[in-house]
Amino acid sequence: MKRKIVHIDEKKCNGCGLCANACHEGAIEMINGKARLVSDEYCDGLGDCLPECSAGAIEIIERESLPYDEEKVKDKKEDIGKKHSIPYECPGIASKVIERKPAAVKKSENEEVSESEVQSELRQWPVQLNLVNPRAPYLKNADLLVAADCTAYAYANFHKDFIKNHITVIGCSKLDDNQYYKE
Repeated sequence: MKRKIVHIDEKKCNGCGLCANACHEGAIEMINGKARLVSDEYCDGLGDCLPECSAGAIEIIERESLPYDEEKVKDKKEDIGKKHSIPYECPGIASKVIERKPAAVKKSENEEVSESEVQSELRQWPVQLNLVNPRAPYLKNADLLVAADCTAYAYANFHKDFIKNHITVIGCSKLDDNQYYKE
């Protein structure tokens, strides 16, 4: 039968796993670090996974497929419950807010600070632009710093002078797929 169903472009998939967690039917699983539609019968074609994909790797298409089977979905959910499985999430791209404690003693501007006293000013994770979920809570009303990957290596006081009090995203205009950022 011809019907609407999820299509995943594995080349665009960044392996975040958010779509698999959003799929209430269990039609999407993470296999070898990529999202895959494991069975046409599990996909209802409604696209709950679509808004979760920040990489634009998922679309709803119309094609010949097996019909959606609610009974098989229920059976699968029962099996998953028995295994006590946890949702997939790549730890490197999980959105996190980082709380920083203020330094106990503030040095004067003229005093040199030893390397052991320098603290990161980063307030969230991830920072790589193509891994940041555009709906991450830390982006709401954020004072955003967009920087090149190499700046933190090239400028010694990058954290103190730029990252402090900002939500930071990084990318490389020379090495990254710029088309991805335009979309």
